[in-house]
Amino acid sequence: MEALYARDVYGKTLVELGRKDHDIVVLDADLSGSTRTIVFGKEFPERFVNFGVAEQNMMAAAAGLASCGKIVFASTFAMFATARVLDQVRNSICYNNFNVKIVATHAGLTVGEDGASHQALEDVNFLRAIPNMKIIVPCDAKEARSAVIAAYQTKGPFYIRLGRSKTNVLEDKKDFVLGKGYTFGGQSRGDVAIIACGIMVEQALLAAGKLKNKGISATVANIHTIKPIDADFIVELARNHEALLICEEHQAIGGLYSAVCEVLASRFPRRAVSVAVNDSFGQSGSPKELLEFYGLTADSIAAKTEELLREQD
Repeated sequence: MEALYARDVYGKTLVELGRKDHDIVVLDADLSGSTRTIVFGKEFPERFVNFGVAEQNMMAAAAGLASCGKIVFASTFAMFATARVLDQVRNSICYNNFNVKIVATHAGLTVGEDGASHQALEDVNFLRAIPNMKIIVPCDAKEARSAVIAAYQTKGPFYIRLGRSKTNVLEDKKDFVLGKGYTFGGQSRGDVAIIACGIMVEQALLAAGKLKNKGISATVANIHTIKPIDADFIVELARNHEALLICEEHQAIGGLYSAVCEVLASRFPRRAVSVAVNDSFGQSGSPKELLEFYGLTADSIAAKTEELLREQD
């Protein structure tokens, strides 16, 4: 498999879009080298602003530029793009339904050694309740490119969540369609549906392989769009499987698991179990160590699936 940084692809995609549309403006908050917005800044310095460590000011300026007809991409680390700027995102950007695309990098545990202060594990939760906000968590770099293009083409505010590390480019993906989930390999029925987003999609696929060797049929579904969530697709998965396992590099509270359970509670009750961080902060460590410690690996998913199916008997 080819491994790529999603943030590298993000930077290159910004340049491609910027060459076509002179209304695109890019903002960053002292982290343009890490978020890769610097490549846009070098080619279009007149349409790039580095605000320094002033994230709230950046988001307020993004709203102002969008009010004048600009399409604004605002980037920093996920922790600073959500918790620190929530007031400006809610009241200035989302309330006015402005064309601001927040593309945050360094999300989740895989920030690694930077530790709990930089590991955004609540970011989807913070933004999901805000009206007009759309949220995408791509599974790999190529899906990140599609997400950025979709955000550019779609009016209104977006939050696109990217990680720090290289990730493998997954095979057999379906074309990205905003708000539409899909399964891998065309599978629609099985013993269990493993629903995942972001880097957990690859772990879910690896877990499905392990389960297949034990005679367990697992359907892997990618829900890249957390909001608006594909409710019809989730109901279909619930109808065709005895149980659902929801995997995310995020707190169990307020993210993909919560979104799926809200659909199930109102449309088609079915037991769903979470594989996520359970109401705790992260810590310093390598990405591999952290994923293992918090149970976000293929082995953990496979073990949780077997446990879930035993309880269903």
